Amino acid sequence: MNPVSFTTCDLPRNDQLGALRAWYSGLFDVDPGGRGAGCPCSTAVWSLPEFGISTVKAPRLTMKREAGLLRSNPIDHWVVTIGGRRTRGSVGGATLDVAPHVPFVVSLGRSLVSQRSADERTHLFLPRDGFRDLASLLDAAEAQPLNSPLGRFLGDYVLLLRDNLPDLTLSDMSRFTGAVRSMVFACLAPTSDSLEEAGPQINLTRREQVRQFIDQNLRNPGLNARLLCRELGLSRTQLYRLFAQDHGVAHYVRYRRLLSCYVLLSDPSNALAINVIADTHCFEDASSFSRAFKQEFGHNPRDVRAAAVSGQHIADKRDEPFGEPRTLNEYLKGL
Repeated sequence: MNPVSFTTCDLPRNDQLGALRAWYSGLFDVDPGGRGAGCPCSTAVWSLPEFGISTVKAPRLTMKREAGLLRSNPIDHWVVTIGGRRTRGSVGGATLDVAPHVPFVVSLGRSLVSQRSADERTHLFLPRDGFRDLASLLDAAEAQPLNSPLGRFLGDYVLLLRDNLPDLTLSDMSRFTGAVRSMVFACLAPTSDSLEEAGPQINLTRREQVRQFIDQNLRNPGLNARLLCRELGLSRTQLYRLFAQDHGVAHYVRYRRLLSCYVLLSDPSNALAINVIADTHCFEDASSFSRAFKQEFGHNPRDVRAAAVSGQHIADKRDEPFGEPRTLNEYLKGL
């Protein structure tokens, strides 16, 4: 599934700010804070059944949605934002001050000033008509950092969904509206019933957190279930349940190591010897590595390296891209 993309990076510096203001026209006023005309910015927007996701990479900016825009443009979607830098400003007169990587909720139906440094951030758009049953919870959470464990789960779930969108079709996404609603409900109003309903999404997010930790520690010979439980705050039972379908945690760790080796061997610019790649990924010796590698991928390491050197590859299939709206405002009106 391909997003609608917009960028000013390919434009002359003197045209970048004007193009960015045109993209946000009717929705936000863009204040570059006295910086010159250069304003390199790129964004990707996925229009999904009943909700939307966008990513924005931009320099230091102040985004303003004040009285004039509220009167002329009645869009009032909630937005769950996860930023890489601190966000300061105001929402409906209340102070907004949110630490990096902590999700927070704002409504486009209220005055909003958002100040942030150069950043890359992700937005989950929740149209009020589609999520009216959660209105009281979302309104109560507005401008409050969702810094609880469940709040962070919500942020991690949105990022996980964003990262997997390129591999999904629009028809795949039809089932995600209920999942997103359950996750938002569980994180804003945790009860035994709401947590049970959001159980699959919570487990998926936990699993992704474990995967990221494993991938960051593939070359650590001490990477095992005990370390994962200690570092991620999981019980051994929780951890094993998450990876039961993968034949256990140890098997999954081995698979991620083998996959990392496959990536290195598929890179024609990588000149590391196969036995060095095996050793740095904590395999006992080259022969046991080759056996495990062939068992997992159906080819031995030398075959994969030879294919990479000769330029062979497996092509990705992607869906056809959507047509481009002219502004972010037009995209949001379609939700």
